[in-house]
Amino acid sequence: MSRRDDEYERFDREIEAMGVRIKDADQVKVRDDVFDEVTLMALYRLVHRKQISVIGGPVSTGKEANIIYGEHDNRGIAIKIYRIQTANFKAMTEYLAGDRRFASIRGSRRGIIFAWTKKEYSNLSRAHDIGLPVPEPLAFDRNILLMEFLGEEEAPYPQLRLAEVDDYEATYREILDCTRRLYQDARLVHADLSEYNILYHEKPYLIDMGQAVTLDHPRALTFLLRDIRNINRYFSRYCDVQDEQEIMRAITGIKRREP
Repeated sequence: MSRRDDEYERFDREIEAMGVRIKDADQVKVRDDVFDEVTLMALYRLVHRKQISVIGGPVSTGKEANIIYGEHDNRGIAIKIYRIQTANFKAMTEYLAGDRRFASIRGSRRGIIFAWTKKEYSNLSRAHDIGLPVPEPLAFDRNILLMEFLGEEEAPYPQLRLAEVDDYEATYREILDCTRRLYQDARLVHADLSEYNILYHEKPYLIDMGQAVTLDHPRALTFLLRDIRNINRYFSRYCDVQDEQEIMRAITGIKRREP
């Protein structure tokens, strides 16, 4: 048995001794670059704080992060783990550097990813507090973010691009309204809005908000225009879309020429 396997077994024993049930243990340990020592320690701390009562199998995997299903007091939660070894921390730095909340963050890959996790928690909190359809953020530690699980029977709601949408025009208007409220009320721009970062189940849900920036970010308006263009590009296949500059003016109140 390898040293890594020894660590996993010890971790399982300690977690289960704290009353946490582990489902599909072999599936949870997907890869060493996901469950490294730092991640195991963060997960242990969240369990110790009684934020997790069940750890299940993987929901999605990606270069930046993996999401594992979990439960807290019989409520489904998403355990999002940013991958320290493979996450694009250089791209993360661009979004962090222009955000006054995190502008002082410098240094190691690990430090950048920890700050990114905190940033996504903060952005989700702002959006959730004004009633936007986003997963409710629950806790974070180091490179792990816990949030409400958007799905049924441990299966996540589909991405917009894969969903059966009842009324594309109404959904388009709803997403534009979410973008407006995010800007005007939460004082944020999503900065990566597309059919990949919207889930759909009877209504759209905005997800993946780690890169969202405050309005004083030097590229906030550029990011907003990119979001609008992405949404228009997707929905133009299904319904009439509004002029992007008119949408910009309606959201920001600023008359702005195309960059």
